[in-house]
Amino acid sequence: MRWAALGAGLLLLACGCGRQEAPPASAGFTESGVEVSVTVSGSEVKAVFRPTRPGFHVYSVDMPDGGVDGLGIPTRVAVRGGLTASGRVTADKPVRMLDLPSLGVRLPVYPDGPVALSLPVERSGRSGEVVVSYGACSSGTCLAPVIDRAVRVRLA
Repeated sequence: MRWAALGAGLLLLACGCGRQEAPPASAGFTESGVEVSVTVSGSEVKAVFRPTRPGFHVYSVDMPDGGVDGLGIPTRVAVRGGLTASGRVTADKPVRMLDLPSLGVRLPVYPDGPVALSLPVERSGRSGEVVVSYGACSSGTCLAPVIDRAVRVRLA
């Protein structure tokens, strides 16, 4: 009997059926002209913001709360529930300054198209929420902002 149990255990390990790291937890939605996909893998949350219309961008995480002179919606990624932030948000694209001379302001934005933001995290439960805020604009149009939209992800 003992040999049978040992053999079964070895067989499970050999075929890859033993304990493995869970696949990344992911979720997403589309709202106000932006497709948002969220993935939690290991100790990182990645949120990809992909405007659905050509020529649109989202504002930088470097934009202050409340915008610049009331203009612009800062892009934010935060976590709660079974996730705790352990560092700062970073982007895979450089920030560029959008000059609006008629308004006398310069706004920090990402280039037109998708941008991926990463946030280091620690896990402490079976599920968590990734909370995002953003606003998408083109050179002549801004879409309705999305503020504090929670995306639930299963971690176990």
